Amino acid sequence: MAEELAERLGRRLGMREGDAEQQQQQQDAEPTPVPPGSPAVRAVGSEGSPGGGRRLFSPAAEFREFSRRQLRDMERLFRQYDAGKDGFIDLMELKLMMEKLGAPQTHLGLKNMIKEVDEDLDSKLSFREFLLIFRKAAAGELQEDSGLHALARLSEIDVSTEGVKGAKSFFEAKAQAVTEGSRFEEEIRAEQEEKRRQAEEMKQRKAAFKELQSAFAQ
Repeated sequence: MAEELAERLGRRLGMREGDAEQQQQQQDAEPTPVPPGSPAVRAVGSEGSPGGGRRLFSPAAEFREFSRRQLRDMERLFRQYDAGKDGFIDLMELKLMMEKLGAPQTHLGLKNMIKEVDEDLDSKLSFREFLLIFRKAAAGELQEDSGLHALARLSEIDVSTEGVKGAKSFFEAKAQAVTEGSRFEEEIRAEQEEKRRQAEEMKQRKAAFKELQSAFAQ
């Protein structure tokens, strides 16, 4: 009798241990709940929300209409005017850039230039937004009298690579830039010549006036 009782107790104990092991396995398989506000939750939330987290940007993958050489040239131009070396071109850096390119802009004009491609509304140009300028120029989406159009046509980015969309637009823009540059130089020369002529006339009038004074003095 005692042996039978011991056997029953042993079977029950084995069943309980098996149940406990099964429950433990189920708990191990379930994800551990994360308390609200933990770093893990904040990281996932920031990546999933618009504007949150940092998304890896690949110019070659997103701007396939440009060759790698063109992208390197654009990056070189961007870095040249990123004086703060922070990965952005702000209002003052853009002002300097446009002055160096020979197309200075007003304060309002500079703000409008940034606004036209400022997708994240931070009032400065990231490299991706900088590339958008050349995409819009190639697609003919920029107004000819806009600052961005002037930036695209006055920069020395070579877009002659075969297969680049909008290359014709760039060639036409560059030809127009040469024509306008020549006209601008002619206007400056004409203005300088007019100033020299006026100065010479003023000099002659002063000389004649002095001669007249001397004649009356005698």
